[in-house]
Amino acid sequence: MTSQMKAAVLHGKEDLRMERVAAPQAAPGELVVQVRAALTCGTDLKVYRRGYHAMMLKPPILFGHELAGVIAEVGAGVTGFREGDRVVALNSAPCDVCFFCRHGQQNLCEDLLFNNGAYAEYIRIPDRIVEKNTLHIPDGVRFEHAALTEPLACVVRGLEECAANPGDTMIVIGAGPIGLMFMHVAELAGVNVIAVVKREDQIAAAKLFGAREVVQVEAVSDIIAATRALTPEGRGADVVVEAVATPVAWEWAVDMVRKGGLVNFFGGPPSGTKVQLDTNRLHYGDITLKASFHHTPATCRTAFDLVTSGRFKCAEYITGRVGLDQVPEVFARMMTRNSRDIKTAVFPDGVPQ
Repeated sequence: MTSQMKAAVLHGKEDLRMERVAAPQAAPGELVVQVRAALTCGTDLKVYRRGYHAMMLKPPILFGHELAGVIAEVGAGVTGFREGDRVVALNSAPCDVCFFCRHGQQNLCEDLLFNNGAYAEYIRIPDRIVEKNTLHIPDGVRFEHAALTEPLACVVRGLEECAANPGDTMIVIGAGPIGLMFMHVAELAGVNVIAVVKREDQIAAAKLFGAREVVQVEAVSDIIAATRALTPEGRGADVVVEAVATPVAWEWAVDMVRKGGLVNFFGGPPSGTKVQLDTNRLHYGDITLKASFHHTPATCRTAFDLVTSGRFKCAEYITGRVGLDQVPEVFARMMTRNSRDIKTAVFPDGVPQ
């Protein structure tokens, strides 16, 4: 192990710097992982834009949370891992003793332990994450593919909360990384997917990841009518997933769902955001409104199985590949929305040829 390493450090709003920092060391129960691949994420972009995350981090702090790599150091008392093992270390782990954990809601754990620092040469994995949420990567699975486990675990939990059945119709609003994941996982579960996208270039991506029909917002005069017209008998979708995080998309979702259907508000707008909903439609339509946040150890393993089984289109999902020094440039480009990449993989030891 080296005494120093290169890492991306978030100092505040749109202030991400590459720096030399102290390399981590493994305390008892911990691991140090050499990061072989880390991925960009919509949550990281949101944090970069706002300069903080109320639950996960406050600057200055090491940045990034989706990663896979090789164990470089094993702390005292760790028995399930050894140096050289290929692993995915998730970004959190629940306590399993608080009220919410005991009621099967580990994602709401009162002491949910988060870990950041994926855009770096090495990362320390706390003992609780080592124990509950670190997984061995099978031979033949690429590091950048394995790193998809964390966002996919959030989507898997979101889909489970929707209780969609094979043959149901689901509308997914948004074709960003999470929206596309919802389309693909729903399609793999036998659900008929209708995508609502903003840009023309997102149409092909939505179809690639499982949408049978795609509606481009700017191409129709009435987005609600155009989308409902694609559902059986025009009644609306059985499930609508909002994956944009804007008030208008929340309102669209309620107008697109059928009577007796379910809306999952997956996208999280900023604190204090308000929306207007038709209470008559909600009440007499017997509509269920839900929101899904984060993942659990169980959904992490389900997502990991999807990735390692080859069922998930990992290669198609990762559309950009850069070295560690380019991380600030990548996030600046993501802010301008000139980037058409779904996910960018960051390789601290150089982009594989």
